[in-house]
Amino acid sequence: MKITVSTLVAAPMEEVWRAYTNPEDIKCWNAASPDWHTTAASVDLRPGGKFSSRMEAKDGSFGFDFAGEYTRVIPHQLIEYAFGDRMAQVEFAESTQGVSVNVQFDSESTYPEEQQRSGWQAILDNFARHVTGKLAAR
Repeated sequence: MKITVSTLVAAPMEEVWRAYTNPEDIKCWNAASPDWHTTAASVDLRPGGKFSSRMEAKDGSFGFDFAGEYTRVIPHQLIEYAFGDRMAQVEFAESTQGVSVNVQFDSESTYPEEQQRSGWQAILDNFARHVTGKLAAR
């Protein structure tokens, strides 16, 4: 089953793309809740290139690597990647209101669909706040 989450970021495409693909930015926004953080990130943004984000509970009780390989990249439009035996697709579309970011991913069987959807949506919401916060700080 595929799950889709989305957000609208009130920012230019160049800023949205950079924040989504830059390891330093990823470390700022890639967490589903305030008690988690991403301590390291790497991005080789090309088909066949690898990515990894080290996600850890802030209390040190648990951590894991979210890692995979990019399968398709169209700058400012699309990122597709494989992680384990699952796939995800991130679409970027610019409009007069900003950039729509839609993420569709294969669900997994360990956690309920709604928990997966809410976790990925929380991360995407953090992403949108990060980008608009960076622009406001300028």
